[in-house]
Amino acid sequence: MKHLLLGEDDPMLASLLKYKLEKAGYRVSTAEDGRQVKKSLADNSIDMIITDIMMPYFSGMELVDFVRNILRSDLPILLISSASNEENILKAFSLGADDFISKPVSPSELQVRIARVMGKIRNPDAIN
Repeated sequence: MKHLLLGEDDPMLASLLKYKLEKAGYRVSTAEDGRQVKKSLADNSIDMIITDIMMPYFSGMELVDFVRNILRSDLPILLISSASNEENILKAFSLGADDFISKPVSPSELQVRIARVMGKIRNPDAIN
């Protein structure tokens, strides 16, 4: 069972996404701010990070930078945000995010994007 780390400071949205993702067969841990996301990264069983861009303590962008440049990890990262302007999307990808989804989040679309990103990671030849 794939283990997802969901960083979301809106408790209602976090609860909804956790429920839907667990129903889809994922194990989901939640973090309500960027500091908790960083602490949770010590758990080596995490297969993917899904995080909001605008969170207390560390933003989603700062978390992508931390994972890619400090931890030197290729752990898949999917960003979600209501601030989905072109500048934010391009910055997310330039920092190393694997995908970006705009709020309001459709749980069904999120599941498809998770599967797509996980599929690329499992089968690197599928990218080419």
